[in-house]
Amino acid sequence: MSRLFEVLQKIHRKPGMYIGHASVSDLFMFLVGYKTALRELKIESTEDEMDFYREFQPWLQQKYHVSTSNSWAKIIMLYCVNEKEGFESFFKLLDEFLARNKNLESHPIASANKVVSKGLNDEYNFK
Repeated sequence: MSRLFEVLQKIHRKPGMYIGHASVSDLFMFLVGYKTALRELKIESTEDEMDFYREFQPWLQQKYHVSTSNSWAKIIMLYCVNEKEGFESFFKLLDEFLARNKNLESHPIASANKVVSKGLNDEYNFK
């Protein structure tokens, strides 16, 4: 598991210890600072972390059929009555986001494509 997701698990369990209280907006700002600190320290993000940084916002926009330059926290808050509900909603959405690739891989068409690709790679030595 990546550092980012370990930190997010800790925050989810004890938000007061890390961000003051359960708030999706505060969580967003914490993650911006966290990413900036790692970049300043020249610590490279893992592939999973980069997937989150690059794809969570577009995935969320597609899920809710919105087009905006607002943060993912603002998008979540469009559907929540308060920051605490937004905080809990973020973690549900994160689980769904992280499971999306697993769902695609288990889809019959994706599985068939993977088998065909593997067969072609073996047959033509593409690796």
